[in-house]
Amino acid sequence: MYRKFIKRFMDILLSLLALIFLSPIIVLLWICLFVVNSGQPFFYQLRPGKDARVFKLIKFKSMTDKRDENGELLSYEKRVTKIGSFIRKYSLDEIPQLINVLLGDMSLIGPRPLLVKYLPLYNDFQKKRHLVKPGITGWAQVHGRNAISWDEKFNYDIWYIEHLSFTTDLQIILKTIKKVIIKDGINSGPNLNMVAFKGNKT
Repeated sequence: MYRKFIKRFMDILLSLLALIFLSPIIVLLWICLFVVNSGQPFFYQLRPGKDARVFKLIKFKSMTDKRDENGELLSYEKRVTKIGSFIRKYSLDEIPQLINVLLGDMSLIGPRPLLVKYLPLYNDFQKKRHLVKPGITGWAQVHGRNAISWDEKFNYDIWYIEHLSFTTDLQIILKTIKKVIIKDGINSGPNLNMVAFKGNKT
């Protein structure tokens, strides 16, 4: 009952309430990022969702699109803005994903949506992460986020799917709030992202 009906109802209700409550912050960030990023406050990227269906993920844009003379993107340090570093530090760049939740692409809680290019690299165990909608936060995020290995991340993702319940989701929400407040496991520096996933077919 919770997995099929109540979870979606809670996603819609809590996302709407969050958007209303956070609306002053959203408007302020939109204005600041609109100015800093030359009229482009949002970042869009294709990500795989439930059943590996691809959707367009929305985030606040934290880096510019500056390139070198060869057309290659500059390094993180040269592209990240001061406000971009700030919103990443406090995970404020994730707020627009509440829209993805309302659209049904995502859930508040679930495995984080990874890159589309990783889809052919998953083994049968890792593919299970697409049995549910991806989330803004999840079991792996409250157990280390980018500080854990890929194997650990997948193990946490599949554990969540096998133990999905209201109690588990509530626990993740509370742990996420705590981590954001103390900035535990949130990396806003040049090593923000994990190393690329290379695949593991065993």
